[in-house]
Amino acid sequence: MYKLICKDGNAKRGEFSTVHGKIQTPVFMNVGTAAAIKGAVSTMDLQEIKTQVELSNTYHLHVRPGDEVIKKLGGLHKFMVWDKPILTDSGGFQVFSLSGLRKIKEEGVYFNSHVDGRKIFMGPEESMRIQSNLASTIAMAFDECPPHPATREYMEDSVARTTRWLLRCKNEMNRLNTLEDTINKHQMLFGINQGGTYTDIRIEHAKRISELDLDGYALGGLAVGESHSEMYRIIEETVPYLPEAKPTYLMGVGTPANILEAVERGVDFFDCVYPARNGRHGHAYTNHGKMNLLNAKYELDDRPIEEGCACPVCKTYSRGYIRHLLKAKEMLGLRFLVTHNLYFYNKMMEEIREAIENQNFASYKKKKLEGFAAEQGN
Repeated sequence: MYKLICKDGNAKRGEFSTVHGKIQTPVFMNVGTAAAIKGAVSTMDLQEIKTQVELSNTYHLHVRPGDEVIKKLGGLHKFMVWDKPILTDSGGFQVFSLSGLRKIKEEGVYFNSHVDGRKIFMGPEESMRIQSNLASTIAMAFDECPPHPATREYMEDSVARTTRWLLRCKNEMNRLNTLEDTINKHQMLFGINQGGTYTDIRIEHAKRISELDLDGYALGGLAVGESHSEMYRIIEETVPYLPEAKPTYLMGVGTPANILEAVERGVDFFDCVYPARNGRHGHAYTNHGKMNLLNAKYELDDRPIEEGCACPVCKTYSRGYIRHLLKAKEMLGLRFLVTHNLYFYNKMMEEIREAIENQNFASYKKKKLEGFAAEQGN
């Protein structure tokens, strides 16, 4: 259940109650694709860096180790030793990104595994069953993520099919939640709004799926090639047609600046691989822009990544040491940067929630964006 605590303009400050605890929103979900954060960050680390929600991937876990295996081991929470909420995406995005390996039909999608080439079929019911086996807190509906750009005709057909699939997802989840051997009988379902950059298709679809009274709603098919300004326009024009009294989730977005812009437009759930991926490439997020720790100027730098940062890395290690680890190709360097970056994102969301409560989100956003745009002088 979602409780809207307050608003500052269109920015929402809420609380989402789940069977695995309460989520304070706006929230950033830390991405652990295969039930692990890439970069050797453990669930104990996630607890320490204030992670509220972990996100895992249905397709990847279905392929390896297999959702049946995870079910036999007690579900995803027990499997990865994580007691807070977990969101699983439906596998749709991964399936549709395998464009050369798949065939879309009304019943679902036939495709080949990227691991061993074996034939796999996934449709709405299969996605719900896999996610039920994983026993995540929140399951995402199985949708088509259309290519960008797509013709209006293609987009209309695709969105209509996504709506039909959503109804099938809802019916199957209702059924699964009543079964005796289902691990999480309180699994929630989020629907996904599609429509590319066609505003009218987006709005019509938002209206239609809102009637289904789901637990939450996501904006999908963005950050796939359109400009930032186009993405912000779509968010701004679509969000008013999604229920304000439910969480709104912008899938796969984005940079700290993207998050600030989307919060201002009423979004309160986010996920993105950037903090972990950039960390693995030697980049650290700070309030003064991104730093490349591989730069020679940090060789003798005994300061933390960011002065005043309370993450476990900044409290202990220097830039010079982390640079050495990266240059020596020691995994510890990547682990430190991924940990710092995830902490930075989680801390920023904390600040955002506070700014909305204090009714000064606009000035907070302005100051934060100015800092990100500043030349990295450290």
